Amino acid sequence: MTTHTTDAADLLSRHDAVLADLDGTLYRGRGAVPGAVEAVKSALARGVPTFYVTNNASRRPSDVAAHLVELGYPADDGDVVTSSQAAAAMLAAQLPAGARVLVVGTDALAAEVVAAGLAVTERAEDAVAVVEGHSPDTGWRVLAEASVALRAGAVWVACNLDATLPTERGLLPGNGAMVSVLRVATGREPQVAGKPAPELLHTAVERTGAKSALMVGDRLDSDIEGGRAAGLPTLLVLTGVSDPAELLAAPPALRPDYVAADLGALTRTPEELAPGHRPGWDAHVTGPGRLTLTGSDGTEPLDALRTLCAVHWAAGGGAATVVADGPVAERALRALGLGTPGSGSATVGATGAAAPAARGARGDTGTDDAGAQHR
Repeated sequence: MTTHTTDAADLLSRHDAVLADLDGTLYRGRGAVPGAVEAVKSALARGVPTFYVTNNASRRPSDVAAHLVELGYPADDGDVVTSSQAAAAMLAAQLPAGARVLVVGTDALAAEVVAAGLAVTERAEDAVAVVEGHSPDTGWRVLAEASVALRAGAVWVACNLDATLPTERGLLPGNGAMVSVLRVATGREPQVAGKPAPELLHTAVERTGAKSALMVGDRLDSDIEGGRAAGLPTLLVLTGVSDPAELLAAPPALRPDYVAADLGALTRTPEELAPGHRPGWDAHVTGPGRLTLTGSDGTEPLDALRTLCAVHWAAGGGAATVVADGPVAERALRALGLGTPGSGSATVGATGAAAPAARGARGDTGTDDAGAQHR
């Protein structure tokens, strides 16, 4: 059963800003995640604003904000922090004002470069830097120019390394695929602005002036890993890509501080949300990578997950087999997607193997110029 607390004791009371991922956290498919709009508005009413952080480098912040407003979220241009903005800031920190940058990406990315006090060029011979973000129009000629510039020593910043974009037609090449072209052609490695690199979240914190921001997202391998890399406390919501199986098998760098069903958990205590032994549940290690779960009637399956994570991680983590001891535990495993009907156990694989399948199953709504939808 979900319980809520007084304002002074809940998770939100510990933070002065929420940094929220978009797809899978705030919206899913064509609509908002149930309860998310209300949670964001409630936080704002208590003086804790939400800032929207996205790896999407193909759209202007104004376009992202307009989409959020359509869904009911309180948002304006200044509340949106994109990987294109973070990439431009990284370049501006390394280059003199007016330095010329070759842009592999959309006009929205070029606009951020100019806003950062730099200039845009289409000629490799004039470029002292290359910035690369997703565009449905990226072709051989601009990649060739970028290759020449990089071989001549230009600074290289990639907005993100997302290999694919989920669309209604299935997975299509993302910015990471285009980055790979230049890797192969030049033997170079880019600096990276977007999650899970910390620069995007550093940009968001600097922009907001927050002293105790909370990073919230649905993906362990971008939102949570990025939040941890940026030194922020993290909340995983199970409304998008990462699921209980992936969480249980997660390596240390991808483990969140808090786990919840959705953003409504902002009004619960941190102690309720943190992985750890929870009332009504017990888990113990019975062998390498093998756990047994027991539980009492009326207890919350997510508390079973928090208990399992604490015990398994303390024992070293990795792939695991979870065995239910009794019908209550068996029902909890099925509710968490860790068991199958008629089965009292589940084998949980390593995060690296589980994540691609989960990513392929997701549906994004942040449509870019290609009709591709991504974070």
